[in-house]
Amino acid sequence: MAISGEFLLRRNPFFPGVDELDEHGLGGAAGHYNPNEAMMASQMGGLGHPGRPGQFPERFSRKVFVGGLPPDIDEDEITQTFRRFGPLVVDWPHKAESKSYFPPKGYAFLLFQEEASVQALIDSSVKDDGKLYICVSSPTIKDKAVQIRPWNLADSDYVMDGAQPLDPRKTIFVGGVPRPLKAQELARIMDRLYGGVCYAGIDTDPELKYPKGAGRVAFSNQQSYIAAISARFVQLQHGDIDKRVEVKPYVLDDQMCDECRGNRCNGKYAPYFCANVMCLQYYCDQCWSFIHSKPGREYHKPLVKEGGERNRGGASGNSGGVGGPYPSGASQARWG
Repeated sequence: MAISGEFLLRRNPFFPGVDELDEHGLGGAAGHYNPNEAMMASQMGGLGHPGRPGQFPERFSRKVFVGGLPPDIDEDEITQTFRRFGPLVVDWPHKAESKSYFPPKGYAFLLFQEEASVQALIDSSVKDDGKLYICVSSPTIKDKAVQIRPWNLADSDYVMDGAQPLDPRKTIFVGGVPRPLKAQELARIMDRLYGGVCYAGIDTDPELKYPKGAGRVAFSNQQSYIAAISARFVQLQHGDIDKRVEVKPYVLDDQMCDECRGNRCNGKYAPYFCANVMCLQYYCDQCWSFIHSKPGREYHKPLVKEGGERNRGGASGNSGGVGGPYPSGASQARWG
């Protein structure tokens, strides 16, 4: 299907890789997604302007993992090795604090200035058993094969069942997701365990679009959603990946109290979400204290979404967390 320059996308705030199409686009009923259209929108949304002459959607993150480096290779030598593909910066975790010139764990990240450099690097690599390798030399080791792991932007989102509406209140947060894991793989693992998966997304940073180590999974039914959050932990197994990760309800920004709809809190957004299956609701201070003074609920712990605005009508948020006292008798479970 040809797409004109006037093709418009509206970003979904809860499922950023799945774009709702406005009345000029391809969308059907609100809240429902055709899988082919959603996948196309995922690849196009936020990646430039489709239809503009000379513009092509990006395919890869500009951040690339390189692993298995020689132990005596330093930052300048890594930069020199990969500079032929384009301008770049070499980075690794805690680099600034350690003040080390050598990647301490044998891996680093290549931050290219242009996405085309990543494609050139891939084209120069050798593929073996589904993995990419390129030869790197150090002062003591010549032509050592190191692994190159680019991130394909299309792997950030996967619509498993486009006939189902995507409900943020049936969505879980998955923490500690291994960065090589694709959204499709996450969706299939969770569907195999709990069933009813309609969407999975890998959280990426806004600038480089590289995985941050977390994900979201949306279910089509309450039973699968409750089964997932009740488990609290899940073993992600796929290929070389075998990791136990934490599962929590996905806490939304700017939600009114489900009990009073803002009537008891002067229209402020609810700062607390109760993840216990008896509740699964958002509460203001007053309603939390009232509801959780009842027998059987006094030990529930609130989840707090940090950095969200609390007041209706554009009031300033608190980047350090939520303001005000926490409910009496309940300890907080922060979730940044």
